[in-house]
Amino acid sequence: MATLKVPTQTPSAAEDAEQLHKAFQGWGTNEALIISVLAHRNAAQRKLIREIYNETYGEDLLKALDKELSSDFERSVLLWTLTPAERDAYLANEATKRFTLSNWVLMEIACTRSSRDLFAAKQAYHARYKKSLEEDVAYHTSGDFRKVHPSASKSLVN
Repeated sequence: MATLKVPTQTPSAAEDAEQLHKAFQGWGTNEALIISVLAHRNAAQRKLIREIYNETYGEDLLKALDKELSSDFERSVLLWTLTPAERDAYLANEATKRFTLSNWVLMEIACTRSSRDLFAAKQAYHARYKKSLEEDVAYHTSGDFRKVHPSASKSLVN
């Protein structure tokens, strides 16, 4: 299995944003270029690339990726590009829309994140979906998971 590493000398975030913009140009999408840029950057560098891309091209990089990619590759790149809090918010939102295994995703987020991480996820959820994470979770859980919800909800609140 291959291991991806962040090179010691990386291009600037502006150069990376330009490369990503080029990957979206023309007929089709240059998926290899997207991978070569995003796979060889750490989370902080990817966040800076998103900010520079937005400033330079007036469009959120995540929306550009959403328009250009599809299926599992789109989901993988999207999750890869999000911050941990945004990723938890995204996964929680997906979980509230599905009925199979969704409670396990919510349980993992509620039980494995610190209070600070949960608070950041709540903020990211509200910023992205303009809704309350706690209310969505409460609305979409039932049975035994609903019984656990109050304690999970308290951890989401703190």
